[in-house]
Amino acid sequence: MIFEIHSTDPGSSARAGKLQTDHGEILTPIFMPVGTAGTVKGVHQRELLDDIEAQIILGNTYHLYLRPGLDILRKAGGLHKFNGWSKPILTDSGGYQVFSLKEIRKITEEGVYFNSHIDGSKHLFTPEYVMDIQRVIGGDIIMAFDECPPYPCDYKYAEKSMHLTHRWLKRCVERIQTTEPLYGHHQSLFPIVQGSVFPDLRVQSAEYIASQGQDGNAIGGLSVGEPAEEMYKMIEVVNAILPKDKPRYLMGVGTPENILEGIALGIDMFDCVMPTRNARNGMLFTTEGIINIRNKKWEDDFTPIDPGLGGYVSTFYSKAYLKHLMKCQELLGAQIASIHNLRFYLWLVGEARKHILAGDYGSWKDQAVKKLMTRL
Repeated sequence: MIFEIHSTDPGSSARAGKLQTDHGEILTPIFMPVGTAGTVKGVHQRELLDDIEAQIILGNTYHLYLRPGLDILRKAGGLHKFNGWSKPILTDSGGYQVFSLKEIRKITEEGVYFNSHIDGSKHLFTPEYVMDIQRVIGGDIIMAFDECPPYPCDYKYAEKSMHLTHRWLKRCVERIQTTEPLYGHHQSLFPIVQGSVFPDLRVQSAEYIASQGQDGNAIGGLSVGEPAEEMYKMIEVVNAILPKDKPRYLMGVGTPENILEGIALGIDMFDCVMPTRNARNGMLFTTEGIINIRNKKWEDDFTPIDPGLGGYVSTFYSKAYLKHLMKCQELLGAQIASIHNLRFYLWLVGEARKHILAGDYGSWKDQAVKKLMTRL
């Protein structure tokens, strides 16, 4: 995998670059739609390509392991062949499920024992097995197995968790170095910085992760309930240490404001379920601000959802029609809203890239945040 930086912003740490994978290039900064179970909810691959203009999507190791299972994925020739997505894919490691499914899992030095949320069956994820699973799924970028500590947590827990993540990382690296990809394309391992909101732990973790010399690096354990200012502070601490010539991925973030602030701090890659989850509940992000399409004020508004955004659904369907669909709980309503929000997120990082290249990102960002986070 090759990463090159095309431009840096003089007024911030923002940078515009290009990530080259065997399934194509990714222009950064980039937002990656989340396809948990092998699909971005309610969105065809054609819409991802043509309307949303996604360059890379995510798959979830835990969920794909349970369904459809490794046998089916292997027979299909990996996730790319199974779901028909020809561009890059990133797979997470299941580490977030270690965090979110705490009632049905047990963490040990060996790995994580958990009961399936589907049928209660017992499973063990070790760092080695997680690497093997991601070989079978076949993502272009695969994540190291980590523990994501909750917020808040005490210092001793965060420290113990961080060191466990580092020991697991060593095992992940060894496994990747002693196995081969299954489908003929390169797979890049991204380690994950942990340490909760404690600056000295984040420094320790960033130094350890940087020392591994992998193709890229990620920052985990943020956007789990901490104040946004704490998150920004941790990003700044970590990015001062992570190598500048490698892509930096902030996991699970976030709002348009979070993304623009993260870019200003030197982040290159983002993912979040927010655009599709909020869409299904009627919240739309637009180039003029935030809309709750369920509000009565849109009932007789026959203007396009967002004429300034472009794309089929955002310019073809009216606010009044979308409000009607959502009120009737028609599946098309959730689909239109999801496609629209994802297009907005890809538009947002595309605009950020333009302003980084133009050298005025810092000033543009402040104006954009104020406008885009306004409730209409």
